[in-house]
Amino acid sequence: MNKKNESIHSFSNDILGELDAVGIAALIKAKEISPKEVIEASINRAKLVEPHLNAVVTNRYEEALATANEHTEGFFAGVPIFIKDMTLVEGIPTYFGSKAFANAKPATKTDRIAQQIFAQGFVNMGTSSMPEFGFTCSTEFPMEDPTRNPWNLKHSAGGSSGGAAALVAAGVLPLAHAADGGGSIRIPAACNGLVGLKVTRGRTLLSSLFDKQLVEIAGDGVITRTVRDTAYFYAEAEKYYKNKKLKPIGLIEGPSNKKFTIGYTVDSLKDYTSDKITKEALQETVELLEYMGHTLIPITSPIPDQFMDDFVNLWGLSAYLSKKFAKKMIDPSFEVDKLSKLTNGLANHFRKNMLKAPFFITRLRQSKRFYAKMLKNLGIDMVLTPTTAHPAPELGHLGMDLDFEEMFPRMMRWACFTPYSNACGAPSISLPTGFDEKNNIPIGMMFWAGYGEDADLIDLAYQVEAAQPWRKING
Repeated sequence: MNKKNESIHSFSNDILGELDAVGIAALIKAKEISPKEVIEASINRAKLVEPHLNAVVTNRYEEALATANEHTEGFFAGVPIFIKDMTLVEGIPTYFGSKAFANAKPATKTDRIAQQIFAQGFVNMGTSSMPEFGFTCSTEFPMEDPTRNPWNLKHSAGGSSGGAAALVAAGVLPLAHAADGGGSIRIPAACNGLVGLKVTRGRTLLSSLFDKQLVEIAGDGVITRTVRDTAYFYAEAEKYYKNKKLKPIGLIEGPSNKKFTIGYTVDSLKDYTSDKITKEALQETVELLEYMGHTLIPITSPIPDQFMDDFVNLWGLSAYLSKKFAKKMIDPSFEVDKLSKLTNGLANHFRKNMLKAPFFITRLRQSKRFYAKMLKNLGIDMVLTPTTAHPAPELGHLGMDLDFEEMFPRMMRWACFTPYSNACGAPSISLPTGFDEKNNIPIGMMFWAGYGEDADLIDLAYQVEAAQPWRKING
């Protein structure tokens, strides 16, 4: 542990070193290392940092070790992965980040998105932490220790895929499963100095948890340390399932010379704007992109003010349905009286706005068309904004023990940029191009592309990574 900035990591000169998942897979294929050696090293790293991070919900280390060498099929055969604690994996209980599921029994089946992941050869190490139902963007819990950011243990790891991001940033493994319904891949990626791509709606198989979305905002993916791992993961995922309605991503092996026209802003909807250090980080990113030959155009916020009210109402609807039907639809062990103030507050918010449901659902469904028209009218390929309005806050700022009326506005001001991509279904990616030197916290910048143009985001990410390699936690 680094006492000066209270950071922690597990990088060492073991067989994992600083390798990404593609690098580990190559060594396994060449028989220079075995899957069992890889899993053993990953377990040792997890045991080193986990007492500080609180990022692992359920570990299956013994099973992973015992079966590691049986993983011979798939590009990533033998590479470790954690699954977010909201996705069913046979033999493991799913708690959805909530004490309301404290008595959940092991799942009897494996969700289709987990099957799509495991088909690539990954070895499941267990489940990673998330806040209750993923309704907030900091992985904190009522009356319990939070998941901590390895860069600065006093700060949030983001959320809702906070455990996944903390484990990847700390070096336990090169990538981890994540899911995003309002920023839950991109926000923790930004907080932890990682790459977080939310792909176009329908790009991966839909988790059974998301089957009945009235507006299809949520999807699954991974958080990685390198653009290469992100690119290869989705190329391999397409071999298992390819959505015929979307242009394939294919395998992107490195940066091209393609130049993009990018509109940028530090402002979100209403009066939400970025703090000083985040504005400076965005300006530095703009200058880097211009130096690389891209065209940057300042724009006003592309998000209609009405959007956030609509999205919050949808959020509330999800909480209301979870509270009312989780016992029947998710797990009979569900105990409604153990729900957090946040979930109850969101459910109450929806109850007060229930009659607005047909209108906000219709407007949110129209976001895809509005967004496409906006890109065309501005003559741009992408939008650049900060991922969050300020760097990862200190733990407690978004504490789950806070009253809803205090906590929720804080969350909305911080996470005001990410939800729109969920509503319109377009891809967006967070890249760690900025840094808060005072607090030793990464700052993410988010690029939004057109519907189905995931490949352009990966290409640009490769270009940016080559021009300005990511800062290392062990650097």
